Amino acid sequence: MPNKRNVELLAALKENLERAHGSFFLVNYQGLSAKETHALRQALKEKGARLFVAKNTLIRIALRELGLPELDGLQGPSAVVFYQDPVAAAKALKEFAQKNPKGIPEAKGGLLQGQALSAKDVVALAELPTMDELRAELLGVLQAPMAELLGVLGGVARELVGILEAYAEKKAA
Repeated sequence: MPNKRNVELLAALKENLERAHGSFFLVNYQGLSAKETHALRQALKEKGARLFVAKNTLIRIALRELGLPELDGLQGPSAVVFYQDPVAAAKALKEFAQKNPKGIPEAKGGLLQGQALSAKDVVALAELPTMDELRAELLGVLQAPMAELLGVLGGVARELVGILEAYAEKKAA
């Protein structure tokens, strides 16, 4: 007979996995104190991500029941990080690990839209620009031609004003 708490955790885990559309990271959080775990949760929350601690068995069952691929990183203590922006979440994990003298949390792998990620893939995601940075870059690229056109049109107008001023001075003299 399954434990009532485990049944509730499994239901919550499946609900979160469905809401995340099969996108999450697995991390090793062993060695973090309660205070450090709280700080990690806050750092992730600022980036639109959440830390969900669950037993590996429950994670395996949830993945199997939802038809998601099984992951290799399900050994030892695991926590699941659900995110809105994978790059922002990966950066938050990396920054927290760099500030932590133990180098924790450590990425174990994950899924990105149903595709398996290795620990190296999660670290590589942290090197990419975030969605906000990409949007700002795209906006700059889109604005550049308009700004150049405005400069050219403004230059023509300034040149015309200069010619008219020179003509007016010549007439006055």
